Amino acid sequence: MAIREFLTSRTEACKRLVRLLGEDFAYVSVLGADVATKSVVVNRRTSRVETDTDSDKGFVVKMTNGKAFFEYSVDDIGGDIESLAQKILREASADNSLVDGMITSRPVDDEPLIKSFTRENDFDKYSDEQLLNACTAIKDEILAKSDNIVNASVILRTLDVNKLFVSKNRCLDQAYTWVNGILVVNYRDGDKMVSAREGACFNLLGDVLEALPKKIDKLVSKAEKLTKAKPVEPGVYDVITDPSVTGLLAHEAFGHGVEMDMFVKERALAKSYMGKAVASPICNMRDGAAATLSVASYFFDDDGVLAHDTQIIKDGILICGISDLISASELGSAPTGNGRRQDHTRKAYSRMTNTFFEKGTDKLGDMIASIKHGYMIFETNNGMEDPKNWAIQCVAEYGIEIIDGKLTDNYVSPVVMSGYVPDVLKSISMISDDFVVEGAGMCGKGHKEWVRVSDGGPALKLKVKLG
Repeated sequence: MAIREFLTSRTEACKRLVRLLGEDFAYVSVLGADVATKSVVVNRRTSRVETDTDSDKGFVVKMTNGKAFFEYSVDDIGGDIESLAQKILREASADNSLVDGMITSRPVDDEPLIKSFTRENDFDKYSDEQLLNACTAIKDEILAKSDNIVNASVILRTLDVNKLFVSKNRCLDQAYTWVNGILVVNYRDGDKMVSAREGACFNLLGDVLEALPKKIDKLVSKAEKLTKAKPVEPGVYDVITDPSVTGLLAHEAFGHGVEMDMFVKERALAKSYMGKAVASPICNMRDGAAATLSVASYFFDDDGVLAHDTQIIKDGILICGISDLISASELGSAPTGNGRRQDHTRKAYSRMTNTFFEKGTDKLGDMIASIKHGYMIFETNNGMEDPKNWAIQCVAEYGIEIIDGKLTDNYVSPVVMSGYVPDVLKSISMISDDFVVEGAGMCGKGHKEWVRVSDGGPALKLKVKLG
């Protein structure tokens, strides 16, 4: 699968623009994006195919004079490249009083590389009509399971990424896809209405369509049990997190907190804890587009840096953050391939990709058996963190009570997990030997600048406040 014609036909123009601007700037790059996203939605009342909000088509030029970085975006590149270069130069002319006071940045590594990256995809095998029909059949199967089901929704969210990166010494392109499949049921028992969900995420549509029907029985059973769920009694408990909640913990505890543009702004406490213990010595945590295969697994980031697999926590010690090109330059380090932008009109920031705890050696059954009274909590709902003070709050959809080392039929919902990040992570005493990363999430930076992310890991046993 090669990149689409829109980008291939602009490659020479991008190279020409880089050469012209390179006469005035120490480093110049052009990123071209042709990103197509789509949602297929079917429920009892509607069926539709629509474009998702993170579709993108355009170019962004990044330049540095050795002190400041400049960016300029344009919807298309072509025609009179000389005039475009002159226009960019005029608009990039900054007040010398702003630039002269800046510290000279670390030179950008522009190691020569010409390469195309592709991943297998099957999007061309399915028309919109075929996808609607497949989703309708799954929806009908769910509705037939119980008269208590008020509605059932089947959603496919497809991501089809084509990107081109050109600098003086580099010409890279990448083409890859991802699919998030989601089942949602609205279930009523008496006067209580609940929602439950299941999902499947792969890079191939065929794999998602095969996996979703196998989730139906679990979905309906879970919904029925949630109608009987009660609020959890607030307190500090021994808790086991399922991989989804483990991922939320990784994302909120040391996700945003180790995005190194926050180090530059002195807004992250993690900066002062590098090389120090922040978690149990059995904990290891990673992030990176090359760390696993999920929705945030690209081949190079929006700065043209090849995908990394970055160890953030090793044996409980915080050893590394994640960075984009600019923050790495300002901090005098090498970028980790985490430069991501919502679209070509937005700035690139240090952003998480696939963030997860590594698996351990414990069996889940042994972890449950070790708890006299506590809960196993499931399914990420949402979370918040304060990178400056390390307070954390993670909300899970539900929990199941553990009594005398056994899971009961006592469900609680919702479940809020809160605490001080090092206290929570240092309380981890067991880590399961299985591993799941889920790629259905969207992450904003400061309630904006949305990108797709994944997170996950094994099950964790820890002690934490629930409410």
